[in-house]
Amino acid sequence: MRLAKNIEKLGTETAFKILAEAKKLEADGKKIIHLSVGQPDFKSPKHVVDAAKKALDEGHHGYVLPNGIIECRQAVTRKIKKLYNAEIDPERVIIMPGGKPTMYYAITLFGEPGAEIIYPDPGFPIYESMINYTGAKAVPIDMLENKDFSINPKKILSLINENTRLIILNNPNNPTGAFTEKNKIDELADGLKKFPNVAILSDEIYCRQIFDGKKMPSFFDYPYLYDRLIVLDGWSKAYSMTGWRLGWAVWPEKLIEQVIKFCVNNHSCVNAAIQFGGIAALDGPDDSINFMMEKFTKRRKLICEGLNSIKGIECVLPGGAFYAFPNVRETGMNGEEFSKRCLHEAGVAIVPGTSFGKKAKDYVRFSFAASQDNISQAIENIKKMLG
Repeated sequence: MRLAKNIEKLGTETAFKILAEAKKLEADGKKIIHLSVGQPDFKSPKHVVDAAKKALDEGHHGYVLPNGIIECRQAVTRKIKKLYNAEIDPERVIIMPGGKPTMYYAITLFGEPGAEIIYPDPGFPIYESMINYTGAKAVPIDMLENKDFSINPKKILSLINENTRLIILNNPNNPTGAFTEKNKIDELADGLKKFPNVAILSDEIYCRQIFDGKKMPSFFDYPYLYDRLIVLDGWSKAYSMTGWRLGWAVWPEKLIEQVIKFCVNNHSCVNAAIQFGGIAALDGPDDSINFMMEKFTKRRKLICEGLNSIKGIECVLPGGAFYAFPNVRETGMNGEEFSKRCLHEAGVAIVPGTSFGKKAKDYVRFSFAASQDNISQAIENIKKMLG
């Protein structure tokens, strides 16, 4: 068989490889603490599950519109209005089977040989993977230049040239946990006025996981960018619904037709019944989110203090998401060596920094979407491993 050459440019998400390796070790009898996959360890809210069950009982099991049922799209706009006081037409909302299709479609729409796409590095690995797949040039934003992993708006704007088609931003950031506050987003958004032909993909999937009472500076705050703004969000992180594969995105009006074509060619439509669960989540109380954030706040403190108590490890306190991204260089190992030893010797599954970008070779990612007992045990196991 002769495969298309660009398939060689397609990357992957290493966290799933590590999960598979950890599961194999468990099958062989080894006890593993899973701190690799970014998945809240809480059940989906009961009223959400009940709404999806009710939808099935009422016969919502057939094809629906490729951009999502209107009731779900309207629920998204109600939530945007409530959170950001922004008026969004439901026709600009497209319901997706998770967050990745939005990345795939946006990057494919703008990426081709000769084009440039700016993305965070380290960052979610699918960004660079898809940019490379399209043949576009991947231009990294250095997320490691500041100790707190914050962005430098001036540096980002300096990367733009006549070939730049798209800027990808992720706030809060995966894998660093960095949270960029409004003053820097204001500066970046204002600077983008000078580049009207550059589109923005703002990945805001962790917008409900922000610590210390700070407010999310969404790109919905800048209506003058709406004609080239794509906002990615969904239910997976906020409502502990990762396996439901349910996400949404807001697109510029002029791109809706093209994106719907992608939907028709790729996944036809999103499961009808789970969209009713999504409506219940958005229109229902935020009790489950508040509960999770109480737990995540305690876990953040526990894991960062625990990691910083280990000689050779330096961990910055994350401002959002549920990831710690420590530097392990002073242990005498790089991130890949450290992660491998953690899995096979300490029984702790984590992800090396190079899974998120070549510059992060001295870092590893811990997910603290796990119980406090598991986090404490993981820290003790790593201490023993390092002697």
